[in-house]
Amino acid sequence: MKISNVKLLRTLNKLSLPKPWDTIIILLLTLLTLIPVFIILHQNLIDPEWPAHLDRILLFLVITTIVTYVLHYIKRFLFFAIIIYVLVLLFGTLSTGYGFKSVFEDYRSMIYAMSDNPNPQDIIVSKLLPFPNKSKIIKAIEYDNPKVRNFAVGATAKHFRNIKGYKEYRQIIQCFAIFKEIQDKWNYVNDPKNREYIATASESLQHFSGDCDDHSILMAASVRAIGGTPRLIHTKEHMYPEMLIGTKADLENVIYLIKEVLFVKESKGKTIHYHIDERGQVWLNLDYTAKYPGGPFMSEEILGELTLN
Repeated sequence: MKISNVKLLRTLNKLSLPKPWDTIIILLLTLLTLIPVFIILHQNLIDPEWPAHLDRILLFLVITTIVTYVLHYIKRFLFFAIIIYVLVLLFGTLSTGYGFKSVFEDYRSMIYAMSDNPNPQDIIVSKLLPFPNKSKIIKAIEYDNPKVRNFAVGATAKHFRNIKGYKEYRQIIQCFAIFKEIQDKWNYVNDPKNREYIATASESLQHFSGDCDDHSILMAASVRAIGGTPRLIHTKEHMYPEMLIGTKADLENVIYLIKEVLFVKESKGKTIHYHIDERGQVWLNLDYTAKYPGGPFMSEEILGELTLN
């Protein structure tokens, strides 16, 4: 057994990355790992308010040292992992799938989202959760597309514009206006046979038609376009959107708005459905099958979620 281990180590040493490439690649991997780790610790650790941010400089140096040491320790195995990863990305690039450009865009968007989020580790968890066609769906949620923004603004001018009071829930009421506009117009249409077709938000605006994926994308993009926080829920055979409404205290007020002010007929005698995440935040169901925000879930099982911060 010992002889076999020695032979394995010798083989790995022979196949290790040649100098100076091993140093260059370790430096690159250190930087790619260092940035998100530093953001997470920076956001979660208490700031002792040292002069000239010396505590954060020290934190940066400590993380750099640890990450570099770990990568040096496992560098014998990095060669195989890098070769496989590059081949997979090369295949994705040539087949117009998930390739080098997708990796760059995902990493850039992740860092941007983490830097503006009080809980940046949630971004990484969201990225790691299983979600079908994640990169395509993220690209399809065109919340900064002028057509999507104009639609969202138009919906807020069309519905619930004259509701008085509830100033602290103005944005939620406007998101409910978007829900009503899409729900009134949406026409369910299946994807082409034996193919998963993902329509962009701007594309769905042409006919307000598509399947649950397309509806979820349009709803999420429109809510995000006016500053709301949506997320998509993936179940075994379904996808649906939810929106963040705040705390449990906010939930009571939002339920009153739905049942007594905005969707009185649709929600009469009905239950409001929502999820509470690990941080106590309440997410309200906006599925196309619901006639009012917080309508019944089509499927209770959650296999993955994709939050748009």
